[in-house]
Amino acid sequence: MRAIRGLWRWRHNPLRRTTDLAEAWVALAALVLILSVAPLVGVLLGGAAQEALQRSVHAQHESRHQVTATVVRELNRSPLDVDPETAAAGNLRSRVLADWTAPDGSDHHGPVPASLDDPRPGDRFAIWTDAHGRTVARPLDSTTATTHAVIAGFGAALVSAGLIETGRRLIVWRMIRRRYARWDQEWDRAGPDWGRTGAGS
Repeated sequence: MRAIRGLWRWRHNPLRRTTDLAEAWVALAALVLILSVAPLVGVLLGGAAQEALQRSVHAQHESRHQVTATVVRELNRSPLDVDPETAAAGNLRSRVLADWTAPDGSDHHGPVPASLDDPRPGDRFAIWTDAHGRTVARPLDSTTATTHAVIAGFGAALVSAGLIETGRRLIVWRMIRRRYARWDQEWDRAGPDWGRTGAGS
């Protein structure tokens, strides 16, 4: 809005310089670009991210399977045992030795993180595995994927607006530098005689 007010203010002002009007037009052009291009970039990038993430969600749900594991015994767990690929650290309450059957029918035995407060032998809990029974991270859900896509689109719009504003500031900075250079040239020409009585007469 400042750009529009500035453009109107300099339109018929006798003190207006050409560069003042040019700066106002640059500001107006930047505002139009921020209001039109930045949202478009956000929508396009957010849509592309949504499509890619939803494909990933679909692929993960096809390749990862939830199976039931049975606790054999609890293991001592140090903070270094947390595997970010198998589960979120906040969901882990214990680490146990467990048995489970893979989707392909093979039997497995090994240490896994468990979401049990007080695991006892024979307790059952769910884990995620691939088709061959190897433990994997929980698959991404559709809602989380959409949230990530929205954040990506919003971030892209903000970056685009920032780049447009940076471009506007660079253009105005160059215009001001040129204006000051012209003023310096004018002062250099007028400088030796400026202030003398009768100078130039």
